[in-house]
Amino acid sequence: QVQLVESGGGLVQAGGSLRLSCAASGRTFSSYSMNWFRQAPGKEREFVATISWDGRTTVYGDSVKGRFAIVRDNAKNTVYLQMNSLKPEDTAVYYCNANIGPGYWGQGTQVTVSS
Repeated sequence: QVQLVESGGGLVQAGGSLRLSCAASGRTFSSYSMNWFRQAPGKEREFVATISWDGRTTVYGDSVKGRFAIVRDNAKNTVYLQMNSLKPEDTAVYYCNANIGPGYWGQGTQVTVSS
């Protein structure tokens, strides 16, 4: 079992920044990769970013490349999503996901970007 808790969402103006956090507990955090996804109202869940267990490999969705950065701190059992140059189309509920077993999801955190 893995428990995930996201935080850091909120309301920000276009061009601003936010940093999301996802704290994990349960299984050994450094043994699995982590993902961020997002879902806007009326849209399908969209892949945002992934990071390998050791933090050395990252992959980003096309819509966030060059603006977002995923990092992890295995000592703190936490993965972060640094979001810069935010756009209104980034408005969504952001979820972290653990790549282990059946896959585990957090409850999500709302990000709203105003124009």
